[in-house]
Amino acid sequence: MRLGYFTMPVHPIHRNWAETLKEDREAIIMADRLGYYDAFMGEHLTDKAENVTNSLIFNASLIHDTKTIKLATGTSNLSHMHPVLFAQHAAMFDHLSKGRFIFGVSPGALTSDAEALGILEQDRNKMFAEAIDVILAIWERDPPYDIDFPDNRYKVSTARTMTLDLGVGIMGKPYQKPRPEIVGTVVAPFSPGVVLMGKRDFHPLSANFLLSNHLKSHWQNYCKGKAEVGAEAKVADWRVARAIFVGDDDQIAARYGRDDANSPYRFYYEQMRAKMKRGKRLYVFKSYREQPDEEITHDYVMEHCVIHGGVNKVVDRILALREEIGDFGELVYAGMDWVEPALNKRSMQLMAEEVMPRVNAAIGKSAAAA
Repeated sequence: MRLGYFTMPVHPIHRNWAETLKEDREAIIMADRLGYYDAFMGEHLTDKAENVTNSLIFNASLIHDTKTIKLATGTSNLSHMHPVLFAQHAAMFDHLSKGRFIFGVSPGALTSDAEALGILEQDRNKMFAEAIDVILAIWERDPPYDIDFPDNRYKVSTARTMTLDLGVGIMGKPYQKPRPEIVGTVVAPFSPGVVLMGKRDFHPLSANFLLSNHLKSHWQNYCKGKAEVGAEAKVADWRVARAIFVGDDDQIAARYGRDDANSPYRFYYEQMRAKMKRGKRLYVFKSYREQPDEEITHDYVMEHCVIHGGVNKVVDRILALREEIGDFGELVYAGMDWVEPALNKRSMQLMAEEVMPRVNAAIGKSAAAA
């Protein structure tokens, strides 16, 4: 099982923007040194807490300060720009990073972003579907492209103005062939979108604010999509994100990961609970569809969404999660605000150097016994 990193990020809104950007960079540089496989950075335009506005720009600042970690958009919000821009910016990033790039994509869920861009009344899921078709076509075709899909608002051609011997009218293709890995974050239980991801060989990343009893539905739908196109789903392609804090002992972990009023984990899930309630999406925290909203308290969310403990306890919790939902290819560690930087760094270190080796040893032992 690989170890990855994902952050929205989510910072208290009183914090200095330059300082939080520096902190977010430091976390990913550290993840690279510790051997994390990839790092996903979120993006929003109009959220003071989630204050990375463009994940490609942010990740570009990390290319020369990291060595092996794959830098991923988490996600590029495809309703926010014309797909030509996404296709070319992502292709250039792929070359700058020499293929250390994963293209995480989504429609863009934040309504205040949509309002600011003047697309609040638009069907952003449809915009997303149209945009990804065009991006892939740009990467697959040669000039003049002549992209004109039925019922797709984006028409792309350079036929009228291209001068190929001068290089005019030519768009770049990615460094990775035939294209970078494309990943979609999945939030909703039983999401039908995962079936489509399976059909197109996009890979699912199950979000860390979805209760574990729903995670299996993502894998089942992904397998369904793969089967519909005669392909086999690979466990390695499924990422599962969880909020995890590893302490040197269970007491430290309980304080920082759960009980302390200043815990960044408490802050994170109070933010997420309030935002999901505001967006009428509290269902992501529910154990069952008809569960009353009143039961989705802050403590309820913390109880169900945060894994905390010393190394042994966290190893046991991760193995129990795998027992519950089945095998998956990558455990994605959710990054938090650094209230006490030494504890955040220690958790990331213990996760890489102690927890995952023990988890993988247990998986290997179990496989050998079978």
